[in-house]
Amino acid sequence: MSHDKVILVTGGSGLVGKAIERVIENDKGRFGKMEDEKWIFLTSKDGDLRSAEATRAIFDKYKPTHVIHLAALVGGLFKNMKYKLDFLRDNLLINDNVLHTSHEHKVKKVVSCLSTCIFPDKTTYPIDETMIHNGPPHDSNFGYAYAKRLIDTQNKAYHDQFGDKFTSVIPTNVFGPHDNYDLQDSHVIPGLIHKCYLAKKNGTPFVVAGSGKPLRQFIYSRDLAKLFIWVLREYDEVDPIILSVGEKDEVSIKDVADAIVNAIDFKGGYSFDTTKADGQYKKTASNEKLLKYLPDFQFTLFETAVKESVEWFTQNYDNAHLISFGNNV
Repeated sequence: MSHDKVILVTGGSGLVGKAIERVIENDKGRFGKMEDEKWIFLTSKDGDLRSAEATRAIFDKYKPTHVIHLAALVGGLFKNMKYKLDFLRDNLLINDNVLHTSHEHKVKKVVSCLSTCIFPDKTTYPIDETMIHNGPPHDSNFGYAYAKRLIDTQNKAYHDQFGDKFTSVIPTNVFGPHDNYDLQDSHVIPGLIHKCYLAKKNGTPFVVAGSGKPLRQFIYSRDLAKLFIWVLREYDEVDPIILSVGEKDEVSIKDVADAIVNAIDFKGGYSFDTTKADGQYKKTASNEKLLKYLPDFQFTLFETAVKESVEWFTQNYDNAHLISFGNNV
């Protein structure tokens, strides 16, 4: 059977790639697989996207008409601070290879994944899509942030010079099955899930670093997957779009910890270590642009999403890849 659309997903074995694959295979509505689509989910075994030659070989093999670009060198705060050049250079190479090879192969559309860390460190809130280039990002991860920020610049340049339809999305804090659950180097939800799971298993207290007061917008990976599929099929702008729950759906770190304690059914001692720093109080992003396009989109209830993430983690705890450094290349 010939397919009109061959959709190549880079970084296909990571948090978002796995969520897209699940939605494509299981959704019976508008986000499921269309008859004219063939989906290919790449992993690092398919080739090193830092190499132009390897990237060309992948595109020659699969001949994609559309690309969702998720692959990146990613890491937590410590690794971002220590390896700024690696995060800058590796991600510049990956992004340039994927975008330029897409251009050479006359790919009809590319959707790349950015991050809210690309926004200026000094800004007003809520942040929106027009503010990306208004000042330098936070110094702690400027290598990764500038590499991601330049995707937006490249998209505009490819469009202005050649008419290419390359765009990008900016998700807020993503979590869900297939996340990186490493205790040292993960984001807040997977880190706390792992910590609480071990506290229950070992009969020790569950201690959360900080006061629990900071607010964050979290998006469940399976909701983000649906929005990615919508962007690929229907969003026509080159300018990026923030994919996030609204400001009213911000939750505190205490809300996160409470939801995890309930999902794991943890009955032991549970406290907050206020001697540890809190980080930024809030980093609110506006989802106004998304709501103009999709006013009726239904986000999964936060507690339900946490419960599903906990279930997946506990079922897969013995898989070694779960608790490894999340390198999505």
